Amino acid sequence: MKKVAIFGYGRFGKTLFRLLKDDFQIVVYDRHAVKKTPLSEIYSSDVIFYCVPIAVFEKVIKEHHKFFRNQLLIDVLSVKEYPKKIFKKYLRGKNTQALLTHPLFGPDSSKNGFAGLPLVMDKFLCNEENYLFWKSFFQKKGLRVIEISAQEHDRLAAKSQGLTHFIGRMLEEFDFQPTSIDTLGAKKLLELKNQTCNDTWELFLNLQNYNRYTKPMRLKLGKAYEKIYAKLLPERVDKKYWVFGIQGGKGSFNEEALHFYTQKAQIKNIKTKYLYTTEKVLRNLHEGKIDYGIFAIQNAVGGVVQESTYAMARYKFKIVAEFGIFIRHFLMKRKDVNLEKIKTIMAHPQVFRQCKSTLAKKYSKYKLISGKNDLVDTAKAAWALAKGKIAKNTAILGPKTLAKIYGLKIIAKNLQDDKNNITTFFVVKR
Repeated sequence: MKKVAIFGYGRFGKTLFRLLKDDFQIVVYDRHAVKKTPLSEIYSSDVIFYCVPIAVFEKVIKEHHKFFRNQLLIDVLSVKEYPKKIFKKYLRGKNTQALLTHPLFGPDSSKNGFAGLPLVMDKFLCNEENYLFWKSFFQKKGLRVIEISAQEHDRLAAKSQGLTHFIGRMLEEFDFQPTSIDTLGAKKLLELKNQTCNDTWELFLNLQNYNRYTKPMRLKLGKAYEKIYAKLLPERVDKKYWVFGIQGGKGSFNEEALHFYTQKAQIKNIKTKYLYTTEKVLRNLHEGKIDYGIFAIQNAVGGVVQESTYAMARYKFKIVAEFGIFIRHFLMKRKDVNLEKIKTIMAHPQVFRQCKSTLAKKYSKYKLISGKNDLVDTAKAAWALAKGKIAKNTAILGPKTLAKIYGLKIIAKNLQDDKNNITTFFVVKR
């Protein structure tokens, strides 16, 4: 009987042992064993199977290559081009042979036997005699041998095993659970999730990172998702109107930008959704609740609008137009509050940056604050002041039109540091 060593005695190492134990003298190296088998005994074997994680394969081969002589080395990794490269690197100038295999089964799928299960073989650095011996052995065990090159294996595996494991992990992240009305398809998806996620996270990472074809697969899968998702959204939210979602509230500079753009583009029948933040604009666009979005991206003095920058990093969209409008800032208060009682000025952070020098010279005694969530929008803050939702002794710094809409009194005008205070806006769509 040939003496065969199994290096690595994890879940698959034990599965391989079941396959080989009746036909060979087996020696096993188990790193978890109290008394480990000496490497010298492992490499006195005629054949060594490597059942180690992909990520440590090179380390093992590098540390063991001094023991190589006339043995046959067989890997069982789920990728094939990678072990091929490693074997070539460390077997140069040696008489050691190498055979590439990938058993396309695991402990779960082989628990009832090996008949009909597939196994890939690439002859690589194996002589004809050894190759035919192992091919015949695997076939006698009932395995379905598939003879393809390492490159072809990885190309096909990315679209098969790589895709399957990726979808399985997505279902786990989605928290896919059984229900009382599951169809056969739903039950199969649950089986897929359970089977793939029963393997280690390390295996999943290695499958995705050590096969050069899996990254293009993931990108293609992402594009397919986006394409199908987009097809489910309406071409227009309302057939009678063009629905625009804007970063600001009623009376905001964003609303002024909306009027500027639609008049220039000669767009009529407009419905406006006041969304207050760029994140909400882009989320509503992504969810198909608006046709177009408008938000500020930068100012000549204040620089980039940070909330827009962060929101744009989270969504995909198409830029329809980019334009700038002149911005003037007015300070206003409630009519029933004396000027001496004012303690705080509230506005969007970008507004304070545009008026930084002026505020430091004339209003240094006031506390400058920006609201949270929707109240970050100056127009929303003006509404909150008028409705008594924030402290009465707060002043608002923003567009002149807010005073008229919310019944506020203007106490200072043109507080922007630069006379040519231009803010740039994006008009976007899906």
